[in-house]
Amino acid sequence: MAFLDRARRVQDQFDGRLRQVGHGKYGRILRMARKPEVDEYVRVLEITAIGAIIIGLVGFGLYIFFNQAGPWIWHQLSAAGL
Repeated sequence: MAFLDRARRVQDQFDGRLRQVGHGKYGRILRMARKPEVDEYVRVLEITAIGAIIIGLVGFGLYIFFNQAGPWIWHQLSAAGL
């Protein structure tokens, strides 16, 4: 019976926390939340995609630069005795 009592207690604690979701510090935010309109969702999706593409291109540019120019720069620095 100890296992069943413990399981019941854990379930009651979980249910208590679940009932307090709308009343705690995040309750106001959850009550104000709404489903975005289609055009708003598409706008956010486009901006996010543009940001991801820009970050990817910058990373790819740095990768290419350090793979192509990096060895040449390192060779020039080591030949100069630095």
